[in-house]
Amino acid sequence: MPNRGALCHEARMDRTTEIGDRDATGQADAVRRKDVSPRELVDEAIRRIERVNPRLNAVIHEHFERARAEADGPLPDGPFRGVPFLLKDLANGARAGDPIHWGARFLKDAGYRAPETSYLVEKFMRAGLVIVGRTNVPELGAWTTTEPEAYGPTRNPWNPEHSSGGSSGGAAAAVASRMVAAAHASDGGGSIRIPASKCGLVGLKPSRGRVSMGPAIGEMWAGLAFELAVTRSVRDAAGLLDAVAGAMPGDPYVAELPLRPYLAEVGAPPGTLRIGLVPAIATVPVHPDCAGAVERSGRLLADLGHRVEIAHPRALEDPTISEAVIRIIAASQAHAIDHFGEQLGRPLGAADMDCDNWAITEMGRQVSGAQYLAALAALHAWNRRMASFWSGGFDLLVTPTIPVPPPRLGEQTPDPAAPLSAWARTGTMVAFTVPFNVTGQPAMSLPLHWNDAGLPIGVQLVAGFGREDVLIRVGAQLETAAPWAERRPPISA
Repeated sequence: MPNRGALCHEARMDRTTEIGDRDATGQADAVRRKDVSPRELVDEAIRRIERVNPRLNAVIHEHFERARAEADGPLPDGPFRGVPFLLKDLANGARAGDPIHWGARFLKDAGYRAPETSYLVEKFMRAGLVIVGRTNVPELGAWTTTEPEAYGPTRNPWNPEHSSGGSSGGAAAAVASRMVAAAHASDGGGSIRIPASKCGLVGLKPSRGRVSMGPAIGEMWAGLAFELAVTRSVRDAAGLLDAVAGAMPGDPYVAELPLRPYLAEVGAPPGTLRIGLVPAIATVPVHPDCAGAVERSGRLLADLGHRVEIAHPRALEDPTISEAVIRIIAASQAHAIDHFGEQLGRPLGAADMDCDNWAITEMGRQVSGAQYLAALAALHAWNRRMASFWSGGFDLLVTPTIPVPPPRLGEQTPDPAAPLSAWARTGTMVAFTVPFNVTGQPAMSLPLHWNDAGLPIGVQLVAGFGREDVLIRVGAQLETAAPWAERRPPISA
């Protein structure tokens, strides 16, 4: 006769596994209803990481025992109480005392640890999220693929021979493979949206000033960098933004507060919007899979009642802005390398990083103060040209997230025989994402299409400055019309 206790335990395990497959909002609802405990959810996430991560290499630091202890304790009664979560191994993923290595050998070898906790991580934890580990990133967060020498490549769960994206590639692979429901991500030129596109996820980059970079950072890359997460649902992106949005003392930028919580925009009618569609631009070769995804999305939006037309800001095709962006990033990286050298007590050199990162650092050291200010002025002037598109009557712009399907691993890594060739390839990959890091507008990649090879093809929606509400309404509308929640990659928990 079957053991009754064993049967109850198995049923409980099955229930926990089913809840572990839900999005973060669904997991939090289950905790509130006492269908599952925070400890059970954390144990489930750990089982999933241990089972799947050896095939993907997405999680590089494990905080399992601490997570179990926190789940057993009095967690904050926030909107995501008890939900397992992963932090990115870069910049504002800092939690005091934790290893944080930016994908760099010199920080890994030194055993570097975060000196303080970022405001962002404090807010994640106040929302009730339980940090179970930290995800892989490219060296110094510089690439659109996650293949650092320090930790090895992160593989795409849809096809392990392909890139998961960067710099939030570890986060995206972990969420897409269902190790966890959501994970911290950041975006200095597309690093939320590009991995979301490559891994079939929702990737929302907020408006400039929406999420604080403090206390250690005022702005990163002259305001080109942003923080939030990658998720499997639009409602998770909205709920996480509610949890972490808001200015902190001393922030250099402040976005105007929304009229109501972003979660309230999920399911709210967006009305009839005027939408510009740009399947391709003259200055960037776009793969037919990516252009076709935009065209099909345009037809879907038209079927939903929106006014869709082929249109985009003329400034989007101005290639001269890339020089200003490169100067800003190079100078910022030179400053970061000098800072790390001071922290480690020794100067850093070519032997400490890949050839392209060293070349960028050297380039940044040649940028004068006057040249840096000239680059800023160029960005500001270009920003005004871009903004005229939205003030001219458009509500949204729809573009490819990236111009090609997810490339194979190794195609975008630095090559000492061809310095800066990887940097040039990265420049092509960010053609549709980095413009909105410059403008500071909110932009979101949605997993609306898969190609014949079974690889995800993301589509980017861009709204006017401060209008995350519009993105969330339309994103939720598209999620209902073309649902993706049941799509599961071949490698998943």
